[in-house]
Amino acid sequence: MNFELLHPADQLVMLMERIYQYGMTTTSGGNLSILDENGDIWITPGSVDKGTLSRKDIIQVKPDGTVIGIHKPSSEFPVHARIYKARPDIKAILHAHPPALVAFSIVRKIPETRLIPNFVEICGNVSMAVYDVPGSQGLSVKVTNEFEKGNNVVMLENHGVFVGASDLFKAFMAFETLDYCARIQIEASKVGTIHPLSDRYIQISKEKQHVEMGEFVNKSISSEEREARREMCTLIRRAYDQQLFTSSQGTFSQRLSDGSFLITPYFKDRKYMEESDIVRIVGEWKEAGKIPSRSAVLHKKIYEKHKDINSIIIAHAPYVMTFAVTDSDFDSRTIPESYIMLRDVKKIPFGASFMQPDMVADMFDNMTPILIAENDCVIVTGSSLLNAFDKLEVMEYSAKAIVSSKALGDIVAITDAEVADLRKAFNF
Repeated sequence: MNFELLHPADQLVMLMERIYQYGMTTTSGGNLSILDENGDIWITPGSVDKGTLSRKDIIQVKPDGTVIGIHKPSSEFPVHARIYKARPDIKAILHAHPPALVAFSIVRKIPETRLIPNFVEICGNVSMAVYDVPGSQGLSVKVTNEFEKGNNVVMLENHGVFVGASDLFKAFMAFETLDYCARIQIEASKVGTIHPLSDRYIQISKEKQHVEMGEFVNKSISSEEREARREMCTLIRRAYDQQLFTSSQGTFSQRLSDGSFLITPYFKDRKYMEESDIVRIVGEWKEAGKIPSRSAVLHKKIYEKHKDINSIIIAHAPYVMTFAVTDSDFDSRTIPESYIMLRDVKKIPFGASFMQPDMVADMFDNMTPILIAENDCVIVTGSSLLNAFDKLEVMEYSAKAIVSSKALGDIVAITDAEVADLRKAFNF
């Protein structure tokens, strides 16, 4: 989907619907705006149900202050207008109160964005504005002061967050990522000591390069490939809706019968992934005009070394990631179904997945279908795309159960003898 070609009113409705559906704002809370090229500000209305917002509800405010629309603009309009005036590079603003970020705002702390490398780049510097009455002139000044310092993400004491960007989707991406960081940090604090990435590791990640490949024109598309593209897009969108990864993060791939494979593109919105976005890789060649995921080399190595693996998913499922950002190990011996599906989950050091792809590919076997990369991701392999997706879901549910159990008492895992019985019963 070419989001930037949509009318500002449609962009606002689409993103507000997305924010509301994922529990990141309430019926009456939150507001979005876009600064048009002619100086008009398009903004969501105040006191209108965010769950049923339509384009007729969007308000247009002209540079001279004239209001066009059937409602009043959001009460936070003065904050938006002041930010646009102070920061000409900002063309879209998002304000909302998701529970995890509110939790940080009421203890007056900023979420740690250095848990996963790309998240630092997406969020940038995050600051905190001193409390003031919502919609007041005082709040407008305090928030704008933080934006004038060069910050694009500003937390508000006992309130929520403002995000500014060059377009609305980029603002949403930073907002979603910061909320994701907050949720991971809250849950990870229950299972172990959190270890943010050092400056050195952040820099190492920045040096991760796109895959250098020749290009070919994909002239002949078989029914098998068409079906694989369709299945991938269906499950990618499903995974996003289940919050197993964010809009710009997460990779699916699927091997075709001729030995080539399909993989998700780099930095495309996972919510609206389309069949034409998927990239085919044939040997050392990539489909012309497309940029594959930067993990394509690892996928290629795994497929070359393991003929029984036909699909790979790299994700950032939030409860699984609590084990990636802490010193705690994930133990699949919680319920029989978890151990049967997940078996022995191992951790690999940060950076190994892109600096030592051969070594990482060699680690997969019948008893190790899944690896957790520290401060990075979870890598899931399967005999099919659905099989890999099933494992990812089971792992996230199991991780959530483990984290939740911390409030109840000590975990009693399945014993070695009981594990042996499972391996015998299910022949693995």
